[in-house]
Amino acid sequence: MKRTPSWILSLVALAGLLFVSTFTYAQNEKLIKRLQTSTTVLNEIMGIPEKGVPRYLLAGAAGVVVFPSVIKAGFIVGGRYGKGVVSYRDKRTGRWSPPAFLTIGGGSIGYQIGVQATDLIMIITSRRGIEGLLRSKFTLGGDASIAAGPVGRRMEASTDILLKAEIYSYSRTKGLFAGVSLEGAVISHDNEANRSFYGRPITVREILFQGKLRSPRAAREFVNTLTRYSSAVR
Repeated sequence: MKRTPSWILSLVALAGLLFVSTFTYAQNEKLIKRLQTSTTVLNEIMGIPEKGVPRYLLAGAAGVVVFPSVIKAGFIVGGRYGKGVVSYRDKRTGRWSPPAFLTIGGGSIGYQIGVQATDLIMIITSRRGIEGLLRSKFTLGGDASIAAGPVGRRMEASTDILLKAEIYSYSRTKGLFAGVSLEGAVISHDNEANRSFYGRPITVREILFQGKLRSPRAAREFVNTLTRYSSAVR
């Protein structure tokens, strides 16, 4: 049996490395774009005069999830799917963690037709709510209480007492912004995205709670944006 020349084996190995490097670069470009779009969604929604996410809610948040451009489609039986990011805030230090990548999916039944892109933001108010996200699949309304979030820059102090949910959710569709109910939607870990972005297999728990992981350069704008809005209560 003739042996394959070593130079051919070297070429094959080099081609394999180039393919992997090209695939990883393309994957990371998509993840960077996801972070940039999530930052844009935060800025635009927080900039809605007198009708955005209340600053005091962000100031007390344990975490924030952003799903830009969630696709909702259906004919009678509908569904939704999107990709987003989450960051955890250590209430002791006030620091936001590097982002972890997530996906959202779920169905609904009712009269509906067509396709629609919706931006979603979730404000997580408790450590328990964040802990729920550590499950590989987390059902909103089942694993943690969720409610349509209040809107407005200023709210009466007495209203705060009524805010009991662990997660408050918001949506923006075609320029319209409001609190929205997402009960039954399922959030899952985007393990492939997390591995690609951080360059090694890594869990959502490690990303959010480790405390030693520095935000990559591509994630700093997103983290800095969260810091700015959560520390500037008006």
